[in-house]
Amino acid sequence: MSLVLIRRETCGLCELAVGMLEAIGQHDVEQRYLEDDPALETQYGWRIPVLRDTASGRELDWPFDGVKVSEFLHAY
Repeated sequence: MSLVLIRRETCGLCELAVGMLEAIGQHDVEQRYLEDDPALETQYGWRIPVLRDTASGRELDWPFDGVKVSEFLHAY
């Protein structure tokens, strides 16, 4: 499973999401910034932060916590 956190550079909720992911041991999550990719900006806009499983295409929108992330990771 390859996880990507779609976020903005200056986003308090995004920073909370990064900290929460690190706290539950998800240190290898790639971060993609809307500011760097107009297509991401169009697709996600103000939905961020969004955790995306690139293998399956599933997404978990904020708000999420450790329990929701664990359920998301083990759903399949």
